Amino acid sequence: MAATASPAPSHRRSLRKRRTIVVTAAAAAAGIGAGFLVLNANAAGTTAAVDLYHQTLAAKDGWASSGAGTTGGAKADAAHTFTVSTRAQLVKALGSASDTTPRIVKIKGTIDANTDNSGKKLTCADYSAGTGYSLSAYLKAFAPSTYGTSKLPSGTQEKARAAAQVKQGKNVIFRVPANTSVVGVPGTKAGITGGMLQIQGVDNVIVRNLTFAATQDCFPQWDPTDGDSGNWNSQYDAVTLRGATHVWADHNTFTDAPGLDTSDPTYYGRQYQIHDGDLDITKGSDLVTVERNQFTNHDKTMLIGSSDTDSVGKLRVSIHHNVWKGIVQRAPLARIGQIHIYNNYYDTTNLNGYVLQYSVNSRAKAQVVAEDNYWKIPASQKVGKLFSGDGTGSIAGGGNLVNGTATNLVAAYNAANSKKLKTTVNWTPTLTAGLESSAKNLPTELATTTGAGVLK
Repeated sequence: MAATASPAPSHRRSLRKRRTIVVTAAAAAAGIGAGFLVLNANAAGTTAAVDLYHQTLAAKDGWASSGAGTTGGAKADAAHTFTVSTRAQLVKALGSASDTTPRIVKIKGTIDANTDNSGKKLTCADYSAGTGYSLSAYLKAFAPSTYGTSKLPSGTQEKARAAAQVKQGKNVIFRVPANTSVVGVPGTKAGITGGMLQIQGVDNVIVRNLTFAATQDCFPQWDPTDGDSGNWNSQYDAVTLRGATHVWADHNTFTDAPGLDTSDPTYYGRQYQIHDGDLDITKGSDLVTVERNQFTNHDKTMLIGSSDTDSVGKLRVSIHHNVWKGIVQRAPLARIGQIHIYNNYYDTTNLNGYVLQYSVNSRAKAQVVAEDNYWKIPASQKVGKLFSGDGTGSIAGGGNLVNGTATNLVAAYNAANSKKLKTTVNWTPTLTAGLESSAKNLPTELATTTGAGVLK
């Protein structure tokens, strides 16, 4: 049965109820003294001790619970359980991307990806050394007034830029194998600065309780053919899923701080963009749940589907109970797949100098259900700009609030745009654990239950 503007009441739960936390067999076998324990209230009002590192995704908690569910490294033995605090230790703990042995990687403190194996800080100059690249030479070589605007850069300086970018990538990209849980140790400000977790072509991965900050590309490429005026495009998402399946991203914080886009220079009349995505889900990735994260101070935040022909029948993603604050666009941008967006809080009142483009974009025949979300917007913000589309995408669902008032966001968008969003979809969400029937309390509730450092 296709979903419409009002999903079935059976998919909803009371705001006062909390989903029961699942204690895995591995956690139970480990006993109270193993790992870090969390006390969580369940729907009955009782508490249960949960080993944070062995915890698995609850039943019916979004698309990642489909089939065999998402267990990450819950079955890891002692030999494949690691605590790391440096870049070199993290690389060693992750091992080979082709090794499917279950593993748990506990990150203690903040790991700086831009360091060498001895812990020495690396800069952009270190990555460009020996390549022949310099920004001034690059800008001179590809100035639109002399190089033109009809083709991508090529030649000596473009090759040098690409070589320098590859050098940085070898240092800052962390490849996550299948059956892995990467979890921040509570109370240690756990996270990764300047790095990217790459979850590519693997199944069954959990990423929790981590702050991802300042993921920056030293060597963006100029593309004069991108848009009407060209654009600078960068590599490195904080977390990237490429052909990955069964991934649970839970209680993480994503931010550009301290280096926001507003501090970046402008070249050729366009911002020198050193940030890419926060959490991108592309290349046929499937069965993903993104919950209770905070996305702050960022432009191109979450891309679902890398092109209009990415992967039909895949890109099934659930996005719920997240906070989006200071976000310019892609919260998310969805293509092709079946995406459920519920109980999120969007705050567009302070963009730190950025300008809002939209929150949710449905294109390339995406089938989006957006229900019971809350938007806080300034008086100057037009409601019709909160959604976007290309005329082929759909957004169904209801119960969305804007400044506390029930608002039909699709109707507001369609009234102001010629490329209309469709209002029905070809599927009905059923994996909806935790769905709250009212969005009115989300601003206060999610302020203390989302992001890194909340799990204790």
